[in-house]
Amino acid sequence: MLKFASISPHPPIIIPTIGSPADLEKVSKTIEAMEKLAEIFAKSAPDTVIVISPHGPVDFNAFTINSSPTLVGHFYNFGDFQTEFIFKNDLELIKQIKNKIQKTRLRNNTHDRGLNLSGSGSILRTVNIKELDHGTLVPLYYLSKHHPNFKVVPIAYSFLDLKTHFQFGQLLQKTIEHSNILQNVGIIASGDLSHRLTPDAPAGYSPRGKEFDEKIVELLKKKDVKGILNMNPDLVEEAGECGYRSIIILLGALSGLNWQPELLSYEGPFGVGYLVMNFKL
Repeated sequence: MLKFASISPHPPIIIPTIGSPADLEKVSKTIEAMEKLAEIFAKSAPDTVIVISPHGPVDFNAFTINSSPTLVGHFYNFGDFQTEFIFKNDLELIKQIKNKIQKTRLRNNTHDRGLNLSGSGSILRTVNIKELDHGTLVPLYYLSKHHPNFKVVPIAYSFLDLKTHFQFGQLLQKTIEHSNILQNVGIIASGDLSHRLTPDAPAGYSPRGKEFDEKIVELLKKKDVKGILNMNPDLVEEAGECGYRSIIILLGALSGLNWQPELLSYEGPFGVGYLVMNFKL
């Protein structure tokens, strides 16, 4: 069953072996929130964690599941040659997700046509990539501190319509709840919010960046799922975010469950919005 759900940012700068002391001080709220989230994670003790990342092998027309039996990770690209990870994949859960998809039809509203997910027009694809991306690794760096023994299922979102992302999340929930294996599962929606909060932000400045971040945080606190799904596309585009679709998949996975949002932190010290939110189940 689903035992843990969260939204996590993924800036490598919050890793102590990467960020300078001055930078770590600037993101102290995020680090403290991630440490608290790690304690919650350890208490829920999931056997398997699904991580939805914007920085995996994203395909425009399909959700991508990494089915490599062994998953490894590091932060070499960020100057950290010490931190390394090895996780086992949950191949049985992946098999069950694929089986569930074979029996399901989702409507791709972008193209206004029905897609049989088991056919050549499938909106699910699998890849075999051993190395994990930083969007997956940064949350796992913190969450694995007190509960290191779990399997990981890495998923990259797509650029299909938002309704399909939500329905994909619902399908993940059904797979978890109806699994023939008794196990606890967690889902992490990895993603940063606006990348345009300040004049020195990495994607340039837009006043709508702050508007987007404030709106999505408020909608999450109100549990206004419909409001999140119906956010103005121009606002989303102008914000320059990377976590919106991860969040929508997560909300689909929470659909119909008794959940309460718990805001642990939000800040944007480098012009990028970092949201840490737990969902009490």
